[in-house]
Amino acid sequence: MARTASHPVSAGRRRRRAPARGAKEPDGRRPLPLPLRLLAMLCAFVFMVVFAVILARLTLQPSPASEALTHTNLHPGRSLRAYLDQPALQDAVRQIGGNILLGVPFGILTPVVAPRTRGFLRVLLLTAVVMLLVEFAQGALVTGRAFDVDDVILNTVGALLGYLLLGRRLGRAVHARRRDA
Repeated sequence: MARTASHPVSAGRRRRRAPARGAKEPDGRRPLPLPLRLLAMLCAFVFMVVFAVILARLTLQPSPASEALTHTNLHPGRSLRAYLDQPALQDAVRQIGGNILLGVPFGILTPVVAPRTRGFLRVLLLTAVVMLLVEFAQGALVTGRAFDVDDVILNTVGALLGYLLLGRRLGRAVHARRRDA
């Protein structure tokens, strides 16, 4: 017995069909073939683990270079002003640029590793939460390090830049968009 549109089960609920092989997305792009998508996800996962190790080494070990700047900062902008007031511009660029660059890989890799995190606000919230946890751990567990809200802000800005420059495109290439039907 064939179902018609007037049938009560089929009228309220419709199956989502998978796109035909080689079919284009609504925006005109073709998704990557499954083996390439799996390879991209595996590579992104490996890079995310490497990034986590580097992040831990950079943030959860005492740093002689930042001992003079070690103080808890709960006021947005206070550390930024202190960086910019340093006599050597190179030190300010190193502190600000380093914190921004530290967030970039997170914004690039997160949409590939976790497709549900795609979207500007989701990347913003996830990055802010992760970086807050890193800063809390840094301030509570590491001698010679302190919590700094400006670091969270700069890391999050870096992640958003990474997301906007490359992460969004990579996430779309690896994961087809969900269709609401």
